[in-house]
Amino acid sequence: MTNCPTNASHLSVEACRRLTHSSIQIGPLSSIFTPLRMVSAFFYGTLMHPEILKRVIGNDGSQLQMCPALLLDYTRHQVKNEDYPGILSYSQSRAMFDHDLKSEEKSVRGSLVTGLSDEDVRLLDVFEGNQYTRELVSVYPLGPLANIRDIPPIEMKSLVPTTPPPIPILSELGNPVEAATYVWCLSSSELRAQLWTFEEFVKLNAWKWIGSGSTDNKDYDEVDRRRAMEGIIDARS
Repeated sequence: MTNCPTNASHLSVEACRRLTHSSIQIGPLSSIFTPLRMVSAFFYGTLMHPEILKRVIGNDGSQLQMCPALLLDYTRHQVKNEDYPGILSYSQSRAMFDHDLKSEEKSVRGSLVTGLSDEDVRLLDVFEGNQYTRELVSVYPLGPLANIRDIPPIEMKSLVPTTPPPIPILSELGNPVEAATYVWCLSSSELRAQLWTFEEFVKLNAWKWIGSGSTDNKDYDEVDRRRAMEGIIDARS
């Protein structure tokens, strides 16, 4: 998988894939060859799981700090026939619903991660692929940052709370921070209208992404191949 430029909305899916197939950089066309440095990132899908994040970047993540965070005015949807989600701004996704969403429904709970290196970003770009574009957003931390090495081993059943605490009102959220996130860049028709939840992923599908269950997970193939090439990227037709 490779990544779409941010202004690819007028391109066909196939044109988008052809345009970005030979480059893993993401952003406007003018910055295709200029990496967007990402020190902090907001993850809202499979990468919320620390073990999956460490699997993708290929290290123990000891340089990373993370905390729960909130992205407002976006919705999170399961990609059809996949375990993982994509997000859209609510202004884009509103047409997918027959009613106005409540604040909780048009807010995305995820993880704010700081300390990512350029190499981490390169591998994250490869992992996310041509379905997403990397964009800067403002997110609200919901707790203090903790070093990933200080987070105890996670058991599947305790990874997420049974009942997440309600979202604070805007005036109680504190100051937002800027972070990069991966926004869905293909047609919204490839997303289910039903909102994706991390709780359901942990319960039903996370076993396919960690430990022995991930051995045959094809979603890791490309990032493993790129890492094995030690940074030598080849453009394939």
